[in-house]
Amino acid sequence: TSFYPSKNLGAYGDGGAIFTRDEALAKKIRVICNHGSTVKYYHESIGVNSRLDSLQAAILDVKLQHLDAYTEARRQAARTYDELLADCEEVILPKWNEDGSHVFHQYTLKVKAGREKRDAIRNALQERGIPSMIYYPIPTHLQEGYQEYGYKAGDFPISEQLTAEAISLPMHSEMTREQQEYIIQHFKETL
Repeated sequence: TSFYPSKNLGAYGDGGAIFTRDEALAKKIRVICNHGSTVKYYHESIGVNSRLDSLQAAILDVKLQHLDAYTEARRQAARTYDELLADCEEVILPKWNEDGSHVFHQYTLKVKAGREKRDAIRNALQERGIPSMIYYPIPTHLQEGYQEYGYKAGDFPISEQLTAEAISLPMHSEMTREQQEYIIQHFKETL
């Protein structure tokens, strides 16, 4: 679990946690995260310094008490986006599973017209000081680090389509309706 500052439960700096019920795996993870050591300065294996510092833990402890409220605020922001974009046939909104518990870390939608229009929207928003993000702009099978597997463009067309259409709008638990109306006004103007 990432506790990066922009996450739903975020610290003020980097941090994270690993959860497991496997005691042997937990022991191995602790060793790796502590320079490969169980005894200070004696390294059993190669490891990293990956411990959550006390300040970040204290911040998370306080924020954890408000996580349900933060989550509901993000869901309300998502509902507002859905409402403001309901008449926009050029986009596909995120799906809600009423039986699930979407926490809307991101509000990601799809621009049907594809990469060129999506990128133009992102640039126009950026010019107006509105942040947006294109997460994972290149599908995994086309990344340089995976070329040894021999995949090429067209092998995974759905992944390729998603990387051309997806854009994430600003999302956080303190968003106001006015902010969202401003964002969507400029989004629609460019669309």
